[in-house]
Amino acid sequence: MRSLPKLLSCICLSLALAAPALLDAQGFDNPNWWRHAVIYEIYPRSFADSNGDGIGDLNGITRRLDYLKGLGVDAIWITPFYPSPQVDFGYDISDYRAIDPQFGTMADFDRLVAEAKKRDIRIINDMVLNHTSDKDPWFIESASSRNNPKADWYIWADGKPNGQPPNNWQSDFGGSAWQYVKARNQYYYHEFYKEQPDLNWRNPAVKNAMFDICRFWMKKGVMGFRLDAITSLFEDVALKDEPYLTGPEAGLNEYGEKKLRHIYTDNLPEVHDILRQLRQVVNEYPGRILIGETYLPNVGELAKMYGRNNDELQLPMDTQLGFTNHFSVPDFRAKLKDAETRLNGNVPLFVFENHDNPRSINRYGDGTHDAAIARLLATILLTPRDAALIYYGEEIGMVNHDPKSRDEVQDPVGRKYWPKNKGRDGERTPMQWNAGPDAGFSTAAKTWLPVGGDYKTVNVAAEEKDPDSLLNYYKKLIQLRRENAQLRDGDFVSVDESNNNVLSYLRKKDGRAVVVSLNFTASPQTVNLTGKGVSGRHAKTILASYANPGNTNDLSNISLPPYGAYIAEVQP
Repeated sequence: MRSLPKLLSCICLSLALAAPALLDAQGFDNPNWWRHAVIYEIYPRSFADSNGDGIGDLNGITRRLDYLKGLGVDAIWITPFYPSPQVDFGYDISDYRAIDPQFGTMADFDRLVAEAKKRDIRIINDMVLNHTSDKDPWFIESASSRNNPKADWYIWADGKPNGQPPNNWQSDFGGSAWQYVKARNQYYYHEFYKEQPDLNWRNPAVKNAMFDICRFWMKKGVMGFRLDAITSLFEDVALKDEPYLTGPEAGLNEYGEKKLRHIYTDNLPEVHDILRQLRQVVNEYPGRILIGETYLPNVGELAKMYGRNNDELQLPMDTQLGFTNHFSVPDFRAKLKDAETRLNGNVPLFVFENHDNPRSINRYGDGTHDAAIARLLATILLTPRDAALIYYGEEIGMVNHDPKSRDEVQDPVGRKYWPKNKGRDGERTPMQWNAGPDAGFSTAAKTWLPVGGDYKTVNVAAEEKDPDSLLNYYKKLIQLRRENAQLRDGDFVSVDESNNNVLSYLRKKDGRAVVVSLNFTASPQTVNLTGKGVSGRHAKTILASYANPGNTNDLSNISLPPYGAYIAEVQP
């Protein structure tokens, strides 16, 4: 696959722009640390294997904390490590208060939390509230009869008189969302795999049990939760059939089924009631936060997730921007402005990669300018007014390494629908630490997923030694964002809005401004910002993603190479 050739970068961090006195703003005890945080997602199976079994674990994360400290992250979100049958690789939880042995022990987790805190790094747990594993004792009891103490902890319904499921609801992984259980002569609802039955959040006992689980982890030092599938907590009580899409959106989904409008199974109003109550639970422990997995159709729905009184999620994921999946200055400009003007002043959480979507270079790259594009994406992520989410390996330019045959596939959805859907293995391959065996991820003869074929050139060790690497560009961006008052706390102002080739904006604070210009094309571009929302004639370069940007530039004549990113202080 692709490797990232060297590109020279220029870093001219001015002492005048730095604000050392404000570096403590990210201090561990600051309850507002999350407002401009850099959060790093770790898929534990794939990050670092400490015991040589081919699967990453908690001790592996602990051993790599110094790397994360050097990168500059404020928190790490770890995807589920609880006991699980691993049907959906941890998102099917059978015990919410323990550690799956393949990832370690509770003592290992406690050590991770303590060592992370020493480095001012917070631990954020993935919390799956929508469903459990079908091997969870709660569900085993619920499925045993219609009159047991947990009989209504899940969504149960009678089938139709003809023996068919209760309605036409579809699983996100294809097929009916209903599974029959003979012991009850009923069906249970599962939005995802049949091994992931949905909880009944209309039952107060379910709510109280889950809230107590959150308290359990916060007492252990966890600084917050990323809430999986949070918009899916509730379903229509009457179990009405969902309507089929009509018009241009109609057709078949990737599983060959008629597309539905998910108006009775997603983003129901009751979700907000639960979020407000959960926020009160989290507020019992200062500095804790709630992050939401919020794939929503528009910014208006995203704005609701913060709560009318800022009393729900602190950081619902803004997937509007990072998953645009094509370069369009008007589209990116509109989505950045939406985040600035239509979230009621709240902080967006921008994300370009995660464990459920192909890597950003695969979605945005052109095979020729991928190195420059990776830097461009990093700049878009880390220079607006936002909290930023980085997926492990994104900072070194890891790309998808999809299975080449069905026999290689681990992800169940890939096995079922191969080759149309190859599953999510490609974006979950092991972290590439060095050019040694297993890319330094493990000492096993075979890792749970194969290491990417480009690991000898795309790896942490090689990029740490190269001052012009993508990794070091990320480090510079994060350092700049931390030290520069304008990029850390400044207002966001879009400028040069008639330009559809270059995206430009200002970050303004205390009468000073930093300008960011981003070339979205494969051709060189010249930008004239004078009189187009920028007060000043010249700019002092702070950082550029390309060679020789010059120390001082005329704002009427800024030259950007293909996919070049330029950051500078506006001079009077």
